[in-house]
Amino acid sequence: MRKILIANRGEIACRVIRTAKKMGIATVAIYSDADRDSLHVRQADERVRVGPAASSASYLVVENILAAIDQTKADAVHPGYGFLSENTYFCQRLEESGIIFIGPGPHAIRAMGDKIESKKLARAAGVNTIPGHDATIESAEHAVAVAREIGYPVMIKASAGGGGKGMRLANNDREVEEGWRSAASEGRNYFKDDRVFIEKFIERPRHIEIQILCDSHGNGVWLNERECSIQRRNQKVIEEAPSSFVDPQMRRAMGEQALALAKAVGYVSAGTVEFVVGADKSFYFLEMNTRLQVEHPVTEMITGLDLVEQMIRVARGEPLGFTQADVALNGWAMESRIYAENPYAGFLPSSGRLVRHQTPPESEQVRVDTGVYAGGEVSIHYDPMIAKLITWGEDRTTAIATMRTALDNYLIDGVAHNIDFLNAVLAHPRFLSGEITTAFIAEEYPSGFSGAPLTEELKRFFALVAVSVEQAEEALLMPPAPKEEWMVTMVGEVIHVTVEHLGDRNRITLEDGLSYEVGKSYWPGNRLATFIMEGRERTVRVRRMEGGYQLAHGGRRVQVTVWPWRLYEMAKRMPEKRLASNAKTIITPMPGLVREVMTVAGHSVALGDPLCILEAMKMENTIRSDRDGVVAKVHVKAGEAVEADAVLFTFI
Repeated sequence: MRKILIANRGEIACRVIRTAKKMGIATVAIYSDADRDSLHVRQADERVRVGPAASSASYLVVENILAAIDQTKADAVHPGYGFLSENTYFCQRLEESGIIFIGPGPHAIRAMGDKIESKKLARAAGVNTIPGHDATIESAEHAVAVAREIGYPVMIKASAGGGGKGMRLANNDREVEEGWRSAASEGRNYFKDDRVFIEKFIERPRHIEIQILCDSHGNGVWLNERECSIQRRNQKVIEEAPSSFVDPQMRRAMGEQALALAKAVGYVSAGTVEFVVGADKSFYFLEMNTRLQVEHPVTEMITGLDLVEQMIRVARGEPLGFTQADVALNGWAMESRIYAENPYAGFLPSSGRLVRHQTPPESEQVRVDTGVYAGGEVSIHYDPMIAKLITWGEDRTTAIATMRTALDNYLIDGVAHNIDFLNAVLAHPRFLSGEITTAFIAEEYPSGFSGAPLTEELKRFFALVAVSVEQAEEALLMPPAPKEEWMVTMVGEVIHVTVEHLGDRNRITLEDGLSYEVGKSYWPGNRLATFIMEGRERTVRVRRMEGGYQLAHGGRRVQVTVWPWRLYEMAKRMPEKRLASNAKTIITPMPGLVREVMTVAGHSVALGDPLCILEAMKMENTIRSDRDGVVAKVHVKAGEAVEADAVLFTFI
């Protein structure tokens, strides 16, 4: 194997390039028009355009990829994940052309890619399976009848689905009808397969998966488990390895069942067997992913293995260089998926130029896998992931603490991001206890996300930071007085702060009498400010706003205003700005493609009725009415691309 073409993009393409270069193998990047200047294109030895921006016309076109292979004389392909990574036809075409596919053979992909057939194979291999209806559901009426027979709640799934696509939870007949249509639609649009099946939904479920690795010589190992229960809309958000819920006996049982399934289909390469786990530690086969997983780094961190390297070695025909007895379980690892989305606005996808992308310092405990760079574009055409942040610790508590510090030191400007949300989840008492399920986000944030709780301790800290930042800004104009008094306003509260300047430190006293000596590491204009308070180093994101600052730390974002005490009375008298009403229109919250319009002019709608389906960043989003009323005009049609804030509907 001398040259690998990476049939993917983004951070996984960068990861494969990095490992291949370490092994002395040349690399070829493919790219669409939207990815012409992407990081993976810059890093590869060679690069080939495969089509326009839409993945359906570029990364998913087998003939275009084969042409790129022929042009560059690559002798191997790494598919990454997503796109063609589990495409049987692509794998077969490579096999026929004598090109090495760095992954399993077409038989295993075909067998495990069909969720209906894979359940039957799993059952035959002695793997625990979820009760359900394995045959294809032909209609919404059929779906309701099957769901009633199984008993609510049920999970509706597209047979060819994956990555959260084509999955809907239903608790009643109406939700089954809507869920069947949505699952079939997503299956058809993303996988060209609209078959749907239904199975029993395991209540209080956890999502735990086993990483396996098999060679072509009959050797196979399971590489411990990953806990992937923190999910939103069936998309994983935070993963960890190992799981705090799994004991050694359970780990062994899950691992052995996963390996039994792999051997039953002649599996070769790295793969993942996913299980849904009940509160009583019962576990059931969910699906097998015949590829590398997004969350594979946490397994690498606790085992010391490079899974991409192992895949390449196996594809070259090498036997595994270790046995099950050699598999380590060292410490604890966490992974946070950094997405371009706005958790403060219902997690709406974000896109545009990445003005700043400053990652935390990497070390043996902190790793960043990314496919973007400052100045690059986050496109509406692909998954909104910016990076994966991975941390390691000797135990779970340490891994979490390291992750939270790393998130505080991660700076992104230009697009919205979910860093505050990730930090808040990691600080949540329920997450810290390990008592989590796949419903964690829905249960703990039912009304959306507005930030981590603003504790009294955090208020004091923000007040100290605000005054320190303002004082540093003022010091550019004139030297500070030995002692100054400031008023800090925050979330409707006013905090009186006294500052005494002691060279490289400040002694800051709050109105409740508490006094702190604060070390500073801030220069005016910096977006990250580090402060040492009571021996603890803490970093804050600082953004200059009209009339003050926006500060963010520990999953909480606040707006603060800092006034010299003598000007505070003037600030109180300033009128509040009133926002103009936009009550008669429905606007699009994000750029995207209108998939379906569900109403017409003159139609009466009620609060919550679906108006249209908007596809953005590989997800279908239902736009619903925010009022009772009559539609005066429909401004869009199916198949039309719209920008953010475009008017979709006008009401009478």
